[in-house]
Amino acid sequence: MKKKMKVKGNHVIFSLVFLVLGYMMAFSYHLTQGESDKSAMTGKQWERDLELRNQLVELEEKNRALQKELNEKQENVLEIEKELSQEAQVYFNLAEDAEKYRMHLGKVKVKGEGVEVTLADGDYNPDEENINNYIVHEHHVFKVVNELYISGAAAVSINGQRLSHSSYVVCNGPVIEVDGYQHPAPFVITAIGDADVLSSALNLTGGVKDTLVDENIQFTLEKNDEIIMEPLLGT
Repeated sequence: MKKKMKVKGNHVIFSLVFLVLGYMMAFSYHLTQGESDKSAMTGKQWERDLELRNQLVELEEKNRALQKELNEKQENVLEIEKELSQEAQVYFNLAEDAEKYRMHLGKVKVKGEGVEVTLADGDYNPDEENINNYIVHEHHVFKVVNELYISGAAAVSINGQRLSHSSYVVCNGPVIEVDGYQHPAPFVITAIGDADVLSSALNLTGGVKDTLVDENIQFTLEKNDEIIMEPLLGT
């Protein structure tokens, strides 16, 4: 009886041992399989990361190339804008010159500050044998007109008649002719320009005013804040 109990006890022990070994082998296999799966997943993830990294590097290279191209195009635009700016300045200068020439030619209406110079015959002197010694002649008018143009006058008129680049003034007895139109004394010479400059130029010591006064011509000068001259008609 005792011998049977002993055998039976050994079977139980062996059974427990085999059970534990089986469990350990199953756990080990499961663990090994998990590690293998994990290793396989890690390899795929690494390949995916590498692919994404390569794509990022490629995109960065394309971005740098596009940025370089953009910089070059911006430089070209700046060069074009600079050329256009220079051309615009040239056209502006040409337009200014054209406007100035039109003013001198009397082709456009002109308005601005300026001066009015009046030349009148000197007082009658019965002791003076030659009447020409106290009346205004064309050379007196020329002195004033030339000084005004030299001092920067943009436009000049005589008794309201605008002068042009081809105008002429001649004496005809007691009157003068401006481009064929007769004007009696006194002669009002009007000029548009910097009033202070024009006035100072005419009033210089020993200048135009002093010369005319010495020749018995009555000389008066006034500054004017606004003078308007209409364009020449006809030719």
